[in-house]
Amino acid sequence: MAYNYEQMSWSEVRDLFRKWREDNERKSDDIVLLWKTVLEEKASKLGNERHLVLEQVIIAAFDCARLDISEKCIRELSQEFPGSLRVQKYKAMRLEALGRYDEANDVLDDIISKDETNAAPRKRKIAILKARGKTGEAIKELCEYLKKFMSDQEAWHELCSLYLSENEYSKAAFCMEEVLLHNPHSHLIHQRLAEIRYTMGGLENIEIAKSYYSQALKLNAHNLRALYGLYLCCNHIINSKASVNKRKDAQKLASYALAEIQAKSSVGDKKTQNDKYIGALENAFGNLELKSN
Repeated sequence: MAYNYEQMSWSEVRDLFRKWREDNERKSDDIVLLWKTVLEEKASKLGNERHLVLEQVIIAAFDCARLDISEKCIRELSQEFPGSLRVQKYKAMRLEALGRYDEANDVLDDIISKDETNAAPRKRKIAILKARGKTGEAIKELCEYLKKFMSDQEAWHELCSLYLSENEYSKAAFCMEEVLLHNPHSHLIHQRLAEIRYTMGGLENIEIAKSYYSQALKLNAHNLRALYGLYLCCNHIINSKASVNKRKDAQKLASYALAEIQAKSSVGDKKTQNDKYIGALENAFGNLELKSN
């Protein structure tokens, strides 16, 4: 959404910033623009809300690579809160943005030594390792972090992604299983876990993937990606050395998945861009034959 910032009063901008904070919206470009053109000169009128706005602007400035703005806001906060660990974290983020990683690490280590329960600086250290391409060290640091903050779902997601980048699929699957414990009703987590198991290969993993795809569809019947995945799993089982009963069940499920894909990918008589995938699936299914061992 475009804003006519030239006609906005400082109070309107303040209210807009407040709304973005409450809705957890980043809006970095708009924040930087409105700060420079409207709100910066009226910052003294913000009262106690001024500190929240300064923090909001700092993050937006980092996003927009406006380190000059972030430096000025950090300096203002430092003058008012010289011993604040929160302000120290922003200083570390600025050093990180400048590529001065060792100095940033020193600041983060200092914060951790003063407050071992503070998760934010530990996560910044992991982000620095990742930015420097030190994936192995990032994984090690993140594992140590999760020993202390086991309920951090974002950290489990990140560890899963790092393991996938290193082709450590079994460890990635373990991470997603931990996330699933916290969100058992999320169809997307079931879907991702199914995709990891499918990628691992082997009949056992394919059957597990089929179960997760099925659960994803049970939670969200409109998940087209899970339908495609379910079909592929059934296709694999039909052509495997699984028992006859398992292959018969897979054939029935494959028919169901294909029918659902056709129904969800077409609107009336009008074909969609998914037609080429449907055609490929139809051809594949038409060639499937259930053979006895």
